[in-house]
Amino acid sequence: MCGIAGFVGEGNRDDLVRMTTRVSHRGPDGEGFWTGDQVFFGHRRLSIVDLAGGTQPMRTADDALVITFNGEIYNHAELRKELEQAGHQFQTDHSDTEVLLHGYREWGSALLDRLNGMWAFAIFDRAQNELFLSRDRFGKKPLFYYSDKRCFAFASELSALRQHPRVPASLDPIALQKLFAYGFIPAPLTMLARVRKLPAGHWLRVPVSTLIPKISKYWEFQFDPFATVPKDAEEQWGTELIRRLDEAVRIRLNADVPVGAFLSGGIDSTLVAKLASRHQKAIRSFSIGFTEKSFDEREYARMAATSIGTNHREEVLSIERCLELCAATSRQLDEVMGDSSILPTGLVARLAREEVKVVVTGDASDELFAGYDPFRALRFAAPYQQLVPSVLHHTARMAVERIPVSHVNMSLDFKVKRTLRGLSYRRSHWMPAWMGPLDPGEIGQLFGQKIDPEELYSEATDAWNEPTAQNDVERTMQFYIRLYLPDDILVKVDRSSMAHGLEARCPFLDINVVDFVRRIPSSFKLRNGITKYLLKKAVRGLIPDAIIDRPKKGFGVPIGRWFQSGDLRFASNSSPDLLNWDWIKARLSEHQAGKRDDRAMLWCAWLLAHGAQTRPVREEPIADSQ
Repeated sequence: MCGIAGFVGEGNRDDLVRMTTRVSHRGPDGEGFWTGDQVFFGHRRLSIVDLAGGTQPMRTADDALVITFNGEIYNHAELRKELEQAGHQFQTDHSDTEVLLHGYREWGSALLDRLNGMWAFAIFDRAQNELFLSRDRFGKKPLFYYSDKRCFAFASELSALRQHPRVPASLDPIALQKLFAYGFIPAPLTMLARVRKLPAGHWLRVPVSTLIPKISKYWEFQFDPFATVPKDAEEQWGTELIRRLDEAVRIRLNADVPVGAFLSGGIDSTLVAKLASRHQKAIRSFSIGFTEKSFDEREYARMAATSIGTNHREEVLSIERCLELCAATSRQLDEVMGDSSILPTGLVARLAREEVKVVVTGDASDELFAGYDPFRALRFAAPYQQLVPSVLHHTARMAVERIPVSHVNMSLDFKVKRTLRGLSYRRSHWMPAWMGPLDPGEIGQLFGQKIDPEELYSEATDAWNEPTAQNDVERTMQFYIRLYLPDDILVKVDRSSMAHGLEARCPFLDINVVDFVRRIPSSFKLRNGITKYLLKKAVRGLIPDAIIDRPKKGFGVPIGRWFQSGDLRFASNSSPDLLNWDWIKARLSEHQAGKRDDRAMLWCAWLLAHGAQTRPVREEPIADSQ
């Protein structure tokens, strides 16, 4: 697990060093540089596998291929054997990086179909005189890039990319509008105009002669239900699910450094820790608690740790510690995101890093098994829209807005207000309207212009209309899997863990697990209002019933209360100027008066106002960029 940076074309070694230095937190164990004719590669290393032989950038023995790589390939040993049988000779003992080099030489872009892991890498192919870049199927590892007629640059983080003098620093108003619509910025957009994220499941080629990138999709999540459902489907599929998850956990424990587990006390993290304990004795587990009871999950985390027998450690977040963490996050966060659970995720990552270099997590289960609260709301969504005339939707929303605001975790008033807001829009817009910080009308007021919901929610519409999704549950799952997972959850985990030089591994996103789960009909994921139905059946007897049957809480923090009390304050002169700060100030006053709950919008605005990455290094883009 590492940080990468590089470019082709205009620039020099000093630019490369600056770019690579800005991702040093992602790789505190070492650095490396390689330069060729117009090609510059940099690397910061977090040593996990083949500590002695995995130094990067890495080259083939004949210097025909060079790679800078961030990630882990869990099936690299099997691929190495296959390549050796095909005649390839390896220089390292067990480096997964070298497997990528030889695999690309043998299979080209088809290598990606064989990989089980997480990755973002760039390969320079001397024979073809081109760069080949790729990002894993779900986008666990980040890859930003910028291109013009004189330079193509890439990096693991925006802050590193901005160190190249060709990269413009102006903010993208469309991306910021979508930030307030979704709570995250969907790929390929970024905060910076003309800077892009390589979307998950894509590769990119850049000929050195033209610097014109060509992007191609090699994978996307699709449903493919089993043709027949066996009579004992729950038992048969549940057993197979646990078998695949167990293998996914086992291979993610392979490392030349200590491995631990995040343990919140929910089903997913508890199951992962339980399976890890089968393969590693006295596994270390880590959790975070809060002084505010409605956000505190330590009771269940301790129950899980005792049941499994982990070597458990926890830390409690006080309001003072939380506010310190807010300030640090605003300075360090590479791209603003509305998910405030990045705060406790960052703290549990820091706690874990004191003892281990790698953790396994329970992330992605909610997306794959319909685990979020809005899935339950789907039962009422269609009848509501059929029975309640659209002219009465606004009246219904105004009525529920009179319910007193509560800032406890996942309060009833919060759920009801969000649900009715979502149902005011067309079906393909339900999810962003339910989840986003603001609705289109409010975003129009914030930016001082009329907003077209179709353009604002275009990514959500594309996900909703995905052809293999046959019902509203599957259409909603596509929103979570194609948008929320790669652009929110995985961003949060990556930035939080790598800020502390910690590698986070996600067994639920093992490709063998995903290929099985996508074939299970949605009726086995959401049944009679029970989310994650099959998973809960499968883990019964493996983990405590109290954890399986507990209400879902989520990894939230009381930012609504912090804004209401004034513990979290805006700077006197807030920027960027793209936003109407008088409007934000007025909404903050209503939030503080208990008239509305604007926690998500205020958090996004606060990060924009206080974040180092919103401060442009140059006021305008370079003049002759195309």
